[in-house]
Parts: sequence; C-alpha cells; structure tokens
Amino acid sequence: MDTQTVRAPVADEAAGLRRERHGWYVYDWACSVYSTSVLTVFLGPYLTAVAERAADAGGYVHPLGVPVRAGSFFAYSVSLSVIVAVVVMPLVGSAADRTGRRKPLLAAAAYTGAAATTGMFLLDGDRYLLGGVLLVVANAAQSVGMMLYNSYLPQIAPPEQRDAVSSRGWAFGYAAGSLVLVADLVLYSAHDSFGLTEPAAVRVCLASAGLWWGAFTLVPLRRLRDRRARVAGAAPGARQLAATVRDMRRHPLTLAFLLAYLVYNDGIQTVISQASVYGSEELGLGQSTLIGAVLLVQVLAVAGALAMGRLARAYGAQRTILGSLVAWTLTLAAGYFLPAGAPVWFFVLAAGIGLVLGGSQALSRSLFSHLVPPGKEAEYFSAYELSDRGMSWLGPLLFGVTYQLTGSYRSAIVSLVAFFVIGFVLLARVPVRRAIGEAGNPVPERI
Repeated sequence: MDTQTVRAPVADEAAGLRRERHGWYVYDWACSVYSTSVLTVFLGPYLTAVAERAADAGGYVHPLGVPVRAGSFFAYSVSLSVIVAVVVMPLVGSAADRTGRRKPLLAAAAYTGAAATTGMFLLDGDRYLLGGVLLVVANAAQSVGMMLYNSYLPQIAPPEQRDAVSSRGWAFGYAAGSLVLVADLVLYSAHDSFGLTEPAAVRVCLASAGLWWGAFTLVPLRRLRDRRARVAGAAPGARQLAATVRDMRRHPLTLAFLLAYLVYNDGIQTVISQASVYGSEELGLGQSTLIGAVLLVQVLAVAGALAMGRLARAYGAQRTILGSLVAWTLTLAAGYFLPAGAPVWFFVLAAGIGLVLGGSQALSRSLFSHLVPPGKEAEYFSAYELSDRGMSWLGPLLFGVTYQLTGSYRSAIVSLVAFFVIGFVLLARVPVRRAIGEAGNPVPERI
C-alpha cells in the first residue's frame, strides 16, 4: 500500500482533532463570562440589595412563606440550583452516553442558561424572587452544559496531552472573563455617560453575559463531533441513574478521587461565588473595586493555569493539585484578617487566588478524565460537575447558615477552610496510578 495513502487519513484525523479542540476551547470562552461577570461579580451584591429592598423590618424575605435573612438569599439560591442539577445531570449524562448525541444536549443546556442570564435584565425594584428563579435555572443549565463539555476531553485529547488541553481550555475561559470585565468596568464606572443609572448598568452587564454565552456557543456546536455510542442497552430515566450509581461503586478509587474533588472544589466554588458579597458587605468595598479585583484574578488565572500545567509535566498532576490546596488554605485564612475599607489588601488576596484558581481546576479535570471507564464519560462527568463552576451546594449552604447564625461574613468565609484541609487529606490518600489502571485506561508516564 502506498505510504501516502496511509498518511492521508492519519493527517486528516489529526487535523480534525485540532479543529475539535479549538472549538472545545471556545465553549469555555463562551460560558465563563457567566461565571465571572454574573456569578462572581455582579449578581451576588445586586441580588442581595434587591432582597434587602424587599425585606421586612427584621431584615427577612419570605420566599414561599419561609423566613430567610436577605443577606443569605443569594447563597441559598446557589445551593438550590445544585439540587436541580443533581436531578438533571445524571439523566442527561446517561442519555449522552447511550445515544452518542452530545451536541443537541449541549445546545439545549447552553441556550437555556443564556436565555435565563439575558432575562436578568428584568431584575429591577424588589423582584428578588425572579432573580432567585433565574439564578437557579442559569446555574443548573451551566452545570449540565459543563458536564457535557468536559465529557468531550477524553475524545479529543490522548492521555499524554490532557493536562495541556484542559489547561488551555481554562485559560481561554479566563481570558474571555478578563476581556468582558474590562468592558463591564468601563460601562459601570461611566454609566452616567451612557445615560444609565447604576442599577441599569448592572442589569446590562448581567444580560450581556447571556448574549455572549449564546453567540460564541455557535462555534463549538459547528466544530465538535458526535461519535457513535459505545454503551449499549442503557436504560433511560431513573433506572439509568441507579445503574450509574451501581457502576461507580465498581470503581472505588475513582470514587475516592471524586469525593476528594467534591470536597475541595466545593470550597473553591464557594469562594468564587461569595467573594464579592464578602468584599461589599463585610469590607465595605465599592463595585468598581470588586470588578478590578476579579479582573486581576482572571488575568493571573490565565498565567496560573498554564504555569501549573507545566508543573504537572514535571511533578505530576496530583502533587501539583495538593500544592495548590495548601496555597488555597493559607490565602483563605489570611482573608479573615483583611481590614475593612482597604482595597490594596483585597487585591493582594485576589492575586493569591488567581495564581492557583485556574490550575487547580484544570488539572483536576484532566486527572479525573484518566479515571473514567471508557464509554462512561458523560455519566461520570455528571457526578464530577456537581460541585464545579459555583454549583456546589454544601459550601454556599455553610456560608449562608454561618452568616445567618453569627451575622458575620468573616466567620462565614473562614468556615470554608475546612473544605481545603479535608480535601487535601482525601486526595493525598488516592493511589492515582492504580486507579487509572483499574478504570481500564493506559497509565501515563507522569501523573
């Protein structure tokens, strides 16, 4: 057979994978703006202010007749969103693995989330309940979309390239977050020049994140490919959810890693979602300062994700993640002592977070991809996604309950240290090389 005849299909396949990877990166570019502009910067303080306007004399709102302190409403809404995601994600994941048709499901999740985010433009006056509903829908939809997005990683990158590919995806997301935050900062700071009130400027920033999400999702939908399903005979609905749980019990080391990840990433995501509330309510910082701090996080997270990807090549992903958890613990503990009204120290804290944020998330994703049995990518990533991108429920719940009981955001923020300490201990106990082999995957030389 002619050598060129053999090389042509191989070259075409390599070019096809590069095209898919580029499209895959763009979905992070599309949806990360929601995580940054909406969840991290604007919605927490804004929805809290809306809830406070609707509160009674004691500072409580009453959704469905339940008394909730206005300052806890945002955290409780984030927690509720994961309850919805817990129900939906395993069912969508099993459908994706059973049919092999990830793209239509990704499109449905992305555009549901984008529509709910765009609808946040309507959050004026005291419409706190509408804000809570839109937050739950957008968060749950993003969780489903990210689960499907992550499940593409084993298909588009061989084992030795996954740390680098995953890190580039996160870098694209943080780059997009930085770009849009600059535009948001200009709009918010000069809202009078644009003929907008301050609340109207916030609502424009919220809605524009939804439009951005929807527009750039078109790129991965054109470039990613659906592949023939490798799982036959899977049952739909609740029976498949039960089957997924039983299957995961057959891989205890994979579950051990997942438990560690769910614990420490719960802490990471709660810091991301509640940091702006802490800065505005406890430290008395203005919205412009918060935007600037988050922008600093985004810029440094790009560099941090790429740098930690290189460290993983030298020291292994597990060791690099463990080092990042030590850094998270020290940074969060220092945050408890930040003086009120001192933006400089808040920026120092933001710098510490940015340097470890992207890398710890990117390497966790790539490491987990090695532990997933072939053909079960979407199902297993549905469990992985439960605490990703601000979808964790225990951290926001602990944060909200601590504040409700103490009235102190400092106590609430320092309570999150436990997630990083416990996560470190659990991750250090996982023999990842043996876990990869038992999952039925080739073990990379460095892991």
